[in-house]
Amino acid sequence: MQIKITGLVTIGVYGFDEETFFGALQAARVDVFCDIRQRRGVRGSRYAFVNKVRLKDRLKELDINYVHCHNLAPTPEIRQLQSLADKELRTTKRGRPRLAPQFIDAFEREVLEKFDSKGLLRRLPETARVIALHCVEEHAAACHRSLVADRLARDWGLKPMHITP
Repeated sequence: MQIKITGLVTIGVYGFDEETFFGALQAARVDVFCDIRQRRGVRGSRYAFVNKVRLKDRLKELDINYVHCHNLAPTPEIRQLQSLADKELRTTKRGRPRLAPQFIDAFEREVLEKFDSKGLLRRLPETARVIALHCVEEHAAACHRSLVADRLARDWGLKPMHITP
């Protein structure tokens, strides 16, 4: 049986609380949650609900499959490029409006060029229809998930929807 993905959404955690985060996933009818973070934790209690164990447990309760796609996370070297750009612009990670061109170039070259979207499909359950790409930044344009979503949208013929708080 061939998987027929009908929806692609992205979601960060910043700006959400636990109830609205999981409510947004349910409202979008997400059935597969792709965690594309390198480190699957967030410091502090406010966003502890997206730390790996709690997140996986809650998604299971909601009948949403969890997949960790570490191959879609930026490497420490690529993240460093963004950190340097943020310093130059005197902005914080949470305050940045968009990704730096040097981050985008490196991410596309070192991550997306090697990525096989058909391989991702093979990792998903046959029932998969709506996939959520997750990282932490509030706005997709400030996060690598927008780049991954653009690539999947192109490969799968979909239009991504970016969920915000």
